[in-house]
Amino acid sequence: MKIDRISINLWFGIFYLLLIISSCSSSKIKPGKARMQKNFDLQGHRGCRGLMPENTIPSFIKAIDIGVSTLEMDAVITKDLQVIMSHEPFFNHEITTKANGELVPEATEKSMNIFEMTYAETTAFDVGMKSHPRFPEQQKKAVHKPLLQDVIDSVIQYCKKNETPVPFFNIETKSHVETDNIFHPAPAQFVELIMQVVKAKKMEEKTILQSFDFRTLQYLHEHYPLIKTAALIEDYDTIPFSQQLKKLGFIPSIYSPAWELVTPLLVKQCKDMGIKLIPWTINDASEMKRFKLLGVDGLITDYPNRYVN
Repeated sequence: MKIDRISINLWFGIFYLLLIISSCSSSKIKPGKARMQKNFDLQGHRGCRGLMPENTIPSFIKAIDIGVSTLEMDAVITKDLQVIMSHEPFFNHEITTKANGELVPEATEKSMNIFEMTYAETTAFDVGMKSHPRFPEQQKKAVHKPLLQDVIDSVIQYCKKNETPVPFFNIETKSHVETDNIFHPAPAQFVELIMQVVKAKKMEEKTILQSFDFRTLQYLHEHYPLIKTAALIEDYDTIPFSQQLKKLGFIPSIYSPAWELVTPLLVKQCKDMGIKLIPWTINDASEMKRFKLLGVDGLITDYPNRYVN
């Protein structure tokens, strides 16, 4: 009987080991699944701009491979009213190369106004081959600013192929009062153009609209109350939390301040009101851990690969 027990225990040990090996092997062929967050919202800033050209499909796909739960991105509008991904409503000198190979001078970058170009015209500009002066780890890649609809299609197709969950799309409206109808449409039209794409792709449940421009959030909340909203707060903003919510006029799904503004009091205030607190932009691994221990609900980072559960 003693020999039988040893044999049985040995077989159980071998079986358990095989299960572990099988599980590990399986996770390697399903990008993002092992690290996809369930209770903590890891958001890849502009995809993962520390590693890939910002706001591009390769950047979003790379972020999915890393395991983000949300793709953070910026939207601007072209002359022919197409929604494309871009942090600025013009071609930034830090990342842009013209079709003839020339670089864009900082002094003239704002003259390359995307709101005055058709989408086809924007594709002549490369935004991935120039070495980024602030992100030395960023991989060079020939790429142009993509349409929102193409980003959604590419992400869904990639996730389906790799059997990984489709992340949320956190779309920022890049708008300001003083540049209405100069660099972008007025808030109502801006939001409607984004929502046309979201509805056409049936992505309402996976969409978050974020902005520093509360006018776009207010319009969205009035006309599309089921879509999640994120109130972005600048690092220099000294207006009290309660006053910011009063200015907004409703309770947002997410409160997203610069990381410098996060305090234990703010964490408590957001939790008491049922608002998720997701600060930006945290790139240091030790700081990510500190903020998670502080009680934030997620974070936005250029380097999602530095996050450790």
